[in-house]
Amino acid sequence: MGKNTIFSGQPIFNQLLTFIDKSEIRKIAKKHGSEYYVKKFTTYNHLVVMLFVVFEGYHSIREVILGLLANAHKLSHLGLSYLVRRSTFSEANKRRSSKVFEDIYMTVYQKHSRFLADSRLTDKDLKRLYIMDSSTISLFKDILKGVGRNPKSGKKKGGIKAHTIIKASENVPCLVRYSEAARHDHMFLQEVEALPAGSIITFDKGYVDYAQYEIFSEKSIWYVTRLKDNARYTAGKEFDIPDDADSGVLKDEEVVLLYGENKTKEHKARRIAYWDNENERLFEFITNNFELAAEKIAWIYKKRWQIELLFKQLKQNFPLKYFLGDNENAIEIQIWAAMLANLLITLVKSKLKRNWAFSNMVSIIRQQLMNYINIYAFLENPEKSWLILIKQDKYKYQHSLFPEVQGAYF
Repeated sequence: MGKNTIFSGQPIFNQLLTFIDKSEIRKIAKKHGSEYYVKKFTTYNHLVVMLFVVFEGYHSIREVILGLLANAHKLSHLGLSYLVRRSTFSEANKRRSSKVFEDIYMTVYQKHSRFLADSRLTDKDLKRLYIMDSSTISLFKDILKGVGRNPKSGKKKGGIKAHTIIKASENVPCLVRYSEAARHDHMFLQEVEALPAGSIITFDKGYVDYAQYEIFSEKSIWYVTRLKDNARYTAGKEFDIPDDADSGVLKDEEVVLLYGENKTKEHKARRIAYWDNENERLFEFITNNFELAAEKIAWIYKKRWQIELLFKQLKQNFPLKYFLGDNENAIEIQIWAAMLANLLITLVKSKLKRNWAFSNMVSIIRQQLMNYINIYAFLENPEKSWLILIKQDKYKYQHSLFPEVQGAYF
């Protein structure tokens, strides 16, 4: 009888945790002083419990504790030596800084980022392309200032905005910053200055800030975005459109955008008018790159949709509708835990030859999280164990005087 490699000596959850280096967590905890006055509920224990919350989709601390109790005999595999109390868990979410969880996420991302890059990519522009956008998460109370006007019926709910940058060659955030939903997006543009020279970044017109665009030009960081309808500019030299250019390119010209007090400052840019046949819509793009073909600029902006798909993936598989704390720190911790859970499953997916829909993988892992299954062997060939059983039964009855009995097992 052959050995079945589907089953493992560790739960699936523990196999996911192997991407996280405990020694790095200890360094991060020491850096932030997150273990001061802590007896048992260490930073690592806190991280494991928060990931348990996200994977299982729990809505309250009471549900979390009951879920841990139901798996008490398996918790030692996860490095948990005791069961946390509700009061201790709630206090940790309030007291332990969310910066700790941000650093843990970035450490895991940086260590394993080489597995995330799509090796099939050959376009050098795509490999240096970054995409930026923000997503707003509504909160159940006015913890952070919400966006928009107050409704006539009363005070509106709060909201937190996640400003995110991803690499086009990957599909996980490489930089995230949080702010109240009412804060304008363009305040986040300063974070882009840290990108290496020669990088290309695309974002929507909500990030308009001509002064920051000028800094990008000085640092050789190329941006691609859309021109606002009320933008003030003067047209300059018009560039010839090559005969072999995309038929959607209508105009390619140099413009000078006016900004600052009394509109006295100038930023030189390139304006491209492009007709999208598929959506029957006219787009006006601006960029500080004068080398790339006009249709390439349009293509780069189209890639911006990739980050919208990431937000959709996060919200569908790790919906952040219920939070375990009513303070900003606890909310940010839970969002970082969701980001990390998304990263861990993406890393598992990157190691598989079989192509899986992300939502299907999340569903399987959520249902079997604490079961002793080799996640890689199972996802590569889910039917293998069943086929082995069928084969064993076939050999079992090959010399039977009553071969029809064999059929009873099918």
